[in-house]
Amino acid sequence: MERKRFREIRIILHVLRENRLTMISLIILISIILMGVFAPLIAPYPDAYKGIPNVEEKYKPPSFKHLFGTDYLGRDILSRIMYGARYSLLAAIVIVALSVAIGWPLGVIAGYRGGLIDDIIMRITDLFLVFPALVLALIIAFILGPNLVNSMIAISVTWWPWYTRLARAEATSLREREFVEAAKAAGLSDAQIVFRHVFPNTMVPIIIQATMDLGTAILVAAGLSFLGLGAQPPTPEWGLMINEGRSVIFSAWWCALFPGIFIFITAMAFNLLGDGLREALDPKLRRIRRLG
Repeated sequence: MERKRFREIRIILHVLRENRLTMISLIILISIILMGVFAPLIAPYPDAYKGIPNVEEKYKPPSFKHLFGTDYLGRDILSRIMYGARYSLLAAIVIVALSVAIGWPLGVIAGYRGGLIDDIIMRITDLFLVFPALVLALIIAFILGPNLVNSMIAISVTWWPWYTRLARAEATSLREREFVEAAKAAGLSDAQIVFRHVFPNTMVPIIIQATMDLGTAILVAAGLSFLGLGAQPPTPEWGLMINEGRSVIFSAWWCALFPGIFIFITAMAFNLLGDGLREALDPKLRRIRRLG
């Protein structure tokens, strides 16, 4: 059993290494993560994340002194982007983690048990899905108050239903499988079957979807910050930085351009990584790739 599992892991790693886009996206994401972690050590101006003004350096264009220029307070934009990686990545991870933590167990329970429990969970899920996710997130963030933590909670509240639907679909098909029937015949309780068999076998689609959603979470969190309902000054969150530079987009274009580029690159890298994971973790797609 252990040898079979080890062989499966080797195949997955081999498929990932063969996919150049996946490896490039992984390198990009690791670089951005390291940039955020070590920002105090590598940022050209470590105090740039603060709200301390430097009037003499206000709206300086990109140069050797300030590679990405400076903002309306004279703060180095490259340094703020480095610090901002912490907030943008943390927001995305928390949003997806909360959504999965709520939606995955509910979907598994609904799909495995069926009946009245399934109906109740799915009707609640449908209730949340009636409203456009972004509009609902805006309303919740407005009610809770404008800050980064509340915006993460607001987005998570609107996202968990998608994981519930995904997990329910997988669990519904699994409950009729032979190994589940064998577990029931062996006298295992429903709780044991769910934790030993259903949860592990619904993990792959959840991981793939969560990886791809990390990119979208960065975009949505940045969008709320841009609208004033997310991170607040002087936090160097990328969406907030774009908001601070939008009024001078034609005269000081670098203020909004460079944070926007990092949002785009990071979101694209997560999407490409998700595609690569889907190909590596799905035996059918691996087989199609070998045949191709």
